[in-house]
Amino acid sequence: MIYLILIIKPKQEQAIRPMSLFPFSEELVTERLRFENPWWITGNIEAYYSSMSPRLYKKLFLPLVIDHSVKRAVILMGPRRVGKTVLLYHSIQELLDAGHDPQKIAFISIETPVYTNASPDALFRLCRKVTGNADPKGWYVFLDEIQYLKEWKRHLKSLVDSYPETKFVVSGSAAAALKLKSTESGAGRFTEFMLPPLTFNEYIHLLGLQNLLRASEQSPPGFDYEAFDTGKLNEHFLNYINYGGYPEVIFSESIRADPGRYIRSDIVEKVLLRDLPGLYGIKDVQELNSLFTMIAWNSGQEFSLEELSKSSGGVDKNTLKRYIEYLEAAFLVRKLLRTDNSAKRFKRMVQFKIYLTNPSLRSALFGPITATDDHIGAMVETAVLAQWMHSEQSHLWYARWPKGEVDLVELNKHSFKPSWAVEIKWSNHCFERPSELKSLLSFCQTNKLKEALVTTIDKQGTRECDSIKLNFVPAAVYAWKVGNNILYGKETHQKL
Repeated sequence: MIYLILIIKPKQEQAIRPMSLFPFSEELVTERLRFENPWWITGNIEAYYSSMSPRLYKKLFLPLVIDHSVKRAVILMGPRRVGKTVLLYHSIQELLDAGHDPQKIAFISIETPVYTNASPDALFRLCRKVTGNADPKGWYVFLDEIQYLKEWKRHLKSLVDSYPETKFVVSGSAAAALKLKSTESGAGRFTEFMLPPLTFNEYIHLLGLQNLLRASEQSPPGFDYEAFDTGKLNEHFLNYINYGGYPEVIFSESIRADPGRYIRSDIVEKVLLRDLPGLYGIKDVQELNSLFTMIAWNSGQEFSLEELSKSSGGVDKNTLKRYIEYLEAAFLVRKLLRTDNSAKRFKRMVQFKIYLTNPSLRSALFGPITATDDHIGAMVETAVLAQWMHSEQSHLWYARWPKGEVDLVELNKHSFKPSWAVEIKWSNHCFERPSELKSLLSFCQTNKLKEALVTTIDKQGTRECDSIKLNFVPAAVYAWKVGNNILYGKETHQKL
């Protein structure tokens, strides 16, 4: 018997090399830079952006951009979809209109895939190479969506230090703001600018509806405007509550037809499911989302950590506290602290109110609200508070005690005494029966306030009760006026 034995000699093993990650070619990056900076050739931004009406906040932001006296980068922060990128483009057009060399202005969107792993410094050097302007002096560099750059603060500090004659302007959403607050400041290298959701004043401005309001000598002191057509103004105020916080929504019929899909998926979910958990290590995303949903449904209501813990199935109070802090820093909610009838400061803030920073968030989650909905009063209150949230100077509280409550009071930061009080209502009832405003009258008498303000649906005028002057103003007019006053105050302060 013959046995055939085959001996197979194995081939010499080749060394296994790990797959290399090749960076994108300089040609591809250069092509993208040229695409993002059309003014290098045309001298103007794209018509898509130039055709958009600028937000009123441009008047406040632009001086920070063009100011070279302070060697700082400008950080434009704000919630998603409030117009940060558009504001950057409008600022670029202002520079071009002022005669600045278009080839010394660079716009770089950090989240663009071909820029992955490329440092801003390298991209800036490439911009100078492409345009032939090697000298960095006199350049304006706009970096959009800075939060997607790893260790962006370190990069930005380095840029400011390395190029003192270059102006760097960056935009960042919730994640960037949280990172900025969670670590040390820019050590004199950064100037922060907050771009909030649209005020009702801006909503009216962008839609060209200023004719709905007119000057009036009959209005209560401080409210020298009244509605020319209160019914029409209230119609737009309701639209503002439902979807008016975002510029893109108010100009798009298709988005207004389904604002929930747009706002929920592109704004709420990306912040809750991507920005915060991805960058700040929140492990239980569903828990955070559940908390936010509950707050959105009950915007303007009083909460306590004890009640929140019970209603959320026993979530730890410290965890809940951290979630609320994150939601505040992400510009989704605002917490309002409580005082009592005598405006005392509580040693332990056990109870507090939480408001959405933008009433549109609620309608995105649960559907549009109507003028007669059971929750309309709370959403009008949320809309009014949303205007006041634009003010860094106001020291706002709500007052509550066993026998009463006042929706909004301002307490002096130094004396802690009330400066004014407002009762926010979506009703005309108390205009005819002012004596029923017992809580407000009691608060004014206790704190020696001679007058207070009450909002209505469409009634405007002054009533006196128990020697207290009550100024009644339609809620829509009040919301418009608050936004207008705060913006004017900021402009005046900036000029001083």
